[in-house]
Amino acid sequence: MLRIGLTPVFLDNQSLFLEAWRAYLAARLQRPVVFVQRGSYREIMELLDQNKLDAAWLCGFPFVHHERRLRLLAVPLFQGKPLYRSYLIVPADDAQTKSLLDLRGEVFAYSDPDSNSGYLYTQYALAQIKERSDVFFARTFFTWAHHKVVEAVAVELAQGGAVDGYVWETLRRSHPELTAKTRVVEQSPEFGFPPIAARASLAEADFAALRQVLIAMRTDPEGQRLLAQLNLNGFTPGERKLYDDIARMAEKVASQP
Repeated sequence: MLRIGLTPVFLDNQSLFLEAWRAYLAARLQRPVVFVQRGSYREIMELLDQNKLDAAWLCGFPFVHHERRLRLLAVPLFQGKPLYRSYLIVPADDAQTKSLLDLRGEVFAYSDPDSNSGYLYTQYALAQIKERSDVFFARTFFTWAHHKVVEAVAVELAQGGAVDGYVWETLRRSHPELTAKTRVVEQSPEFGFPPIAARASLAEADFAALRQVLIAMRTDPEGQRLLAQLNLNGFTPGERKLYDDIARMAEKVASQP
């Protein structure tokens, strides 16, 4: 049995989609596949460390933080590239905010403390101006899912939020009435897309088989349908250097007093 970890996704028919994807992978791997869902990247990493998962769809931040215990298995392709951005969003009726600096003293929503786009990048941006999140903002909170950051900003529970640009763009396609209540103020530079990583101890044959099936999805009609639901173009083996900037940001933030 192959066990793959996931954090919350944003599909309306999440359970139906995951069952279809599980069945697809199991059929092509010719072995049982189980998706294990948890509410945070930290919980997923704990399961990987305990050998209770074989692979997981992570974020670049926990990948670089724990990379000695992981192997890069595959990287999704979004808009044709293995890259994505962090978006800074505000309520749509906020016409005044032009940058992060304008949110001083406001309430801010993050997704997960181990998220690059939903946490780390904002910490780095603040560190660049010698500010700290707990001082700069009046209050911050974690929603534990990117789509919930969008929801929190849309209903003005927060005056700003940090969100995965891929998630925001996908929600704009599937839930335009939600994203229409928010406005993108800033976009980060491009970073390596959240990867699928395997525990370092996973057998080479299992690693190679799962990588091959994921990469082959974009050439298979059923795989293409599943990718379309994810708003992805496919998977690529990827390279570690995709995550160099995230590693540098993490080091910078960790060194802040």
